[in-house]
Amino acid sequence: MKRLAMWCVNHRWTVVIVWIAVLIGSLAVSNAVGSNFSDSFTLPNTPSASAYNLIKSAAPKLSGDTERVVYAVPAGQTLESAQNVAAINESISKIESFPGVSSVVSPLTPAGAQQMAKSGRVAYATVQFSKPAFNVSTAQSKKFVDEATSVANKNLTVAVSGQIAEQSIQVKFDGTLIGVLLAGIVLFIVFGSIFAMALPLLSAILSLGTAIGIIGLLSNVLQMPSFADQLVLLIGLGVGVDYALFIVTRHRQGLRAGMSVPDSIAKAVDTSGRAVLFAGIIVCVALLGMFALGVSFLYGLAISSSIGVLFTMISALTLLPAMLSFIGPKAMSRRQRKALAETGPKAATESSTGFWPRWADFMRRRPLVPAVVALVIIAILIAPFLSMRLGSSDQGNDPQGTTTRVAYDLLAEGFGPGFNGPLQLVASVHGATEHAAMAHLAQDVRTVPGVAAVTPPVPLGTSSVEVIQVFPTTSPQAAQTTTLISTLRNSVIPQAVQGTGLTVYVGGVTAIFVDFANVLGAKLPLFVGLVVLVSFLLLGWVFRSIVIPITAAVMNLISIAAAYGILTAVFQHGVLGSLFGVSRTGPVESFIPVMMFAILFGLSMDYEIFLLTRIHEEWLHTGDNKLAVRNGLAATGKTITAAAFIMLLVFASFILGGQLIIKEFGLGLAAGVAVDAIIIRMAVVPSVMFLLGKANWWFPRWLDRVLPNLSVESPEELDEVPELVEA
Repeated sequence: MKRLAMWCVNHRWTVVIVWIAVLIGSLAVSNAVGSNFSDSFTLPNTPSASAYNLIKSAAPKLSGDTERVVYAVPAGQTLESAQNVAAINESISKIESFPGVSSVVSPLTPAGAQQMAKSGRVAYATVQFSKPAFNVSTAQSKKFVDEATSVANKNLTVAVSGQIAEQSIQVKFDGTLIGVLLAGIVLFIVFGSIFAMALPLLSAILSLGTAIGIIGLLSNVLQMPSFADQLVLLIGLGVGVDYALFIVTRHRQGLRAGMSVPDSIAKAVDTSGRAVLFAGIIVCVALLGMFALGVSFLYGLAISSSIGVLFTMISALTLLPAMLSFIGPKAMSRRQRKALAETGPKAATESSTGFWPRWADFMRRRPLVPAVVALVIIAILIAPFLSMRLGSSDQGNDPQGTTTRVAYDLLAEGFGPGFNGPLQLVASVHGATEHAAMAHLAQDVRTVPGVAAVTPPVPLGTSSVEVIQVFPTTSPQAAQTTTLISTLRNSVIPQAVQGTGLTVYVGGVTAIFVDFANVLGAKLPLFVGLVVLVSFLLLGWVFRSIVIPITAAVMNLISIAAAYGILTAVFQHGVLGSLFGVSRTGPVESFIPVMMFAILFGLSMDYEIFLLTRIHEEWLHTGDNKLAVRNGLAATGKTITAAAFIMLLVFASFILGGQLIIKEFGLGLAAGVAVDAIIIRMAVVPSVMFLLGKANWWFPRWLDRVLPNLSVESPEELDEVPELVEA
């Protein structure tokens, strides 16, 4: 690490030029080639997947995506006027000639008579694509929506609902700039230097720009969701600023201690840089652990997020040292430079005066009080998590004015809220007995509470596959709709087909998202266990302790549970919903707890490692657990809380984004960071370490001899450890 830092300092122009060249090159190539993000996933061995496969085998052209082009006129008018009929027919003609469209059913034809609302003000055309939405590029999706809605005028509203229409939405997002500005303000307050403020931001922005370019290119090879680049900005900006903050803080301490600029940079990278490297690896391991879930939709998120973290980490260890060497002593504030010139070097440690040393002394005297108070607060925050419901938000949560939101509201107005998410009962029917069973099933389903309408069984072409359409009375994201699907699968269908040998699957987009939530919920314990196990092994190896990694894992789980509780309270129960722009309550997006766990677990380890590294240094030098915990907390408290506050502001700025998913990510991550850094790391963890005493550092001697040394501390610091500490 020291050699790396010195090389970057001695070749600073080369490092900066290479980074700029890589940034420009990646963005230029990505712009030239284009991106191909797609919100696709497969759920093998689920009922909805079986239903889809049956339809695909029987009628491939009907297995593709189904869109609805909605037409509406103001009150007092009708869609059947000559002007509106001409406009609708023109729209239908454009849709029919669009590549990939296999059929269109117009509401103006006898076949589409039921697609006209009783009021005559709302109607829709059913557009069947020959391929699923994830095989339609974002550019094609936008072109389809543009052509379908091109006939709209002041008296005729035209909007599109469906997965292809969802892909076409380009949500305007201003949170990134706000996050950068807020982070800059906090950095300036912490450092008191415009240069020390600018370098962490510049390092993060350059690395993230490069990562975004590479992710755009990879989207042509790997399936990545449409919000992957926004998520990378969300994670990378917070992590990148944090990593740079840790190194710059250590560098400033070195300068104040009288070290030369190159030596101080090398020392910072050789100490805090090691913690950054180790923490970055933990974050990437946690993110890539999502591969254990076996859901392809998450693979792209895992890879793109890991790339963002990887580049910010590399930037902090290479680009940042080079830039620090350019500004020299100006990394310090003007007041610090003046004090250094007048009074000479002072001890680099900041563990004797200020709020955090006083707090550390208080905790050393009364470790139980802060822990109890903190755990009571956390228990209150965790409580809503016990009622968390996973699901998928429907298009009624899309930003106001988007084509999908307009279409959703119009369909709900004209046909009822459940019309936006019909269910499909699909079966391969052979013989009169099974055909009669399907007809009997349709009759039974009509009497089920929560069902608005049911169509008779319809054969797909000349095949044996038959489909029944079921329209719920409630919206796709409603808990009642999820209950209806469960009732159909577990009760109504088995009773109706008992003894006939018929197998009926419940499919459709709504059922697919319910199965998605079930799959993730079932595999979440495996994922959590894997990430916790890997982090336990790495922490135990590095810090030569069994107790410390156990404590870290438990604390991480508690802080993440608190973040889940806050997320559930706001988005599911509507607590302070208006403050965060939540217009409709609903389930927590199925994959968000998984992503949040991976990200928050990694970020929690950032603060844990930074805190433990300093405590471990003190322990190695003193052999006094209480003194080590006290000095480590006093020395890192300010930096950790400043880093957490920056990350909190960055994450919170994403709540301003239009997409509900990004809002949930922003609030969940901001809440998780706040709870972890302020309550867990600064109160609970030190309290536990004070109470456990030397047991913190228990490690079997035989295991210590077997395992090779893997240390976050620099070799120079380890050489200075007194022999008496080993006793």
